[in-house]
Amino acid sequence: MASGSTGNWRRELKFRTALRFRKMRHWLVAKLAIGVMSVLRLLPPDSALNFADRVARRVGSLTGRHRLTLDNLRQAYPEKSEAEIETIALDMWGNMARLGAEYIFLDKLFDLDPWSDTPGRIEVSRESIALFERIAADDRPHIIFTGHLGNFELLPVAAATFGMKVTALFRPPNNPYIAEYIQSMRSSNMGGLLPSLSGASFALASILDQGGNVGVLVDQKFISGLETTFFGRTCQTNPLLGMLARHYDCDVYPARCVRLPGNRFRLEIEEKLDLPRGPRGNVDVKATTQLVTDVIERWVREDPGQWMWFHKRWQLSGRRRTIRGRN
Repeated sequence: MASGSTGNWRRELKFRTALRFRKMRHWLVAKLAIGVMSVLRLLPPDSALNFADRVARRVGSLTGRHRLTLDNLRQAYPEKSEAEIETIALDMWGNMARLGAEYIFLDKLFDLDPWSDTPGRIEVSRESIALFERIAADDRPHIIFTGHLGNFELLPVAAATFGMKVTALFRPPNNPYIAEYIQSMRSSNMGGLLPSLSGASFALASILDQGGNVGVLVDQKFISGLETTFFGRTCQTNPLLGMLARHYDCDVYPARCVRLPGNRFRLEIEEKLDLPRGPRGNVDVKATTQLVTDVIERWVREDPGQWMWFHKRWQLSGRRRTIRGRN
């Protein structure tokens, strides 16, 4: 009995020690990251973003995630040379560094004025402006989806510019201190933000029930998600978008941000998707989940250096999900 109690005590001690170590590591990493951002804040935006890009290209290539990035790229682009693969990987690190640094300059970077004749950092085509305005004026629920491309954080700000309120579902960083800092830096004009935690699907459903609009990121691994294919490889994808679209029979729009030279951006929203349906006329959740995955792949292929290849997108884990219910 005494031996068993001692064993339990040791296991509990190890567990508590591991938790404290992880908390300390998160705190140190966050302090370093926040310190770097504070220094960058002292520079002009263009200088800070360009500097972050240069540093990330050097540092990123030394990390374990760089090896994962190269492996993912090789499998996605078997026809490309090693030099081309390395170039895409370095572009990705530069893009991710710019995204991180842009949090502290959102108020200075976002200068969209769709009615101005003077071009700014943000450009939106007339077709996209018309779609933004049409959705804003439509008194029905809508779903807008995107991926981790360019600075995707600018999309809800643009939506607000056109009078469209969007509650965006997002996944907070694993580091709680960085997550808190990023949340504090987000623009108040970004609309509602909903962390992808337990109960998030019910919260989104409630918003759609009230005729609101929701935004979702659809390009991350989802444990126990539906099996889809992305760049010809099996992965697991969150079926939430398809399930909500089927239940509310609402329109689904793709939107993205494209990073341009000179720290500029192009925001695009495409015409609503023609959602696949079953024999009873209901939205086919599995086919819709694959359809939105295909849209993301199309965008990534157009500019692969603007997507986060270090993510374990193709790692299969958990129970494979099946969708029940009549189509």
